[in-house]
Amino acid sequence: MSSSGSNKRLQILNSHISVMSSEKDAALAAVPSDSPTIFDKIINKEIPANIVYEDDKVLAFRDIAPQAPTHILLIPKVRDGLTGLSKAEERHTEILGHLLYIAKVVAKQEGLEEGYRIVINDGPQGCQSVYHIHVHLMGGRQMNWPPG
Repeated sequence: MSSSGSNKRLQILNSHISVMSSEKDAALAAVPSDSPTIFDKIINKEIPANIVYEDDKVLAFRDIAPQAPTHILLIPKVRDGLTGLSKAEERHTEILGHLLYIAKVVAKQEGLEEGYRIVINDGPQGCQSVYHIHVHLMGGRQMNWPPG
């Protein structure tokens, strides 16, 4: 890989580790790629995370910039081209259903009996900053509508 390619990957990684001015800025700076994402590095235990659930298909961990008292990310362990919901194909239906079911399991585990919100950001205008599909599970406070 060229040094400019390495620098670009390092910049993207740093954008997720350091505090950016906003999630919108991170989303606009993110570049879809087949390269390993920060989530791949968490799956491979190269980067530490506060893991709350793991099975053979899904990993769930606390968000490092929580937007609610409980804010957990759920990710498939194998990306399989599923960088975002807009890239989903029929072959992804099993993992997409499993992600949502596990979100329910984790919500119960976290004591979110009063309700919670599930969010999947997709693309730059959807504020997606990591191109590895992920489900946000947020709860522990009253959510508002519209979300903003």
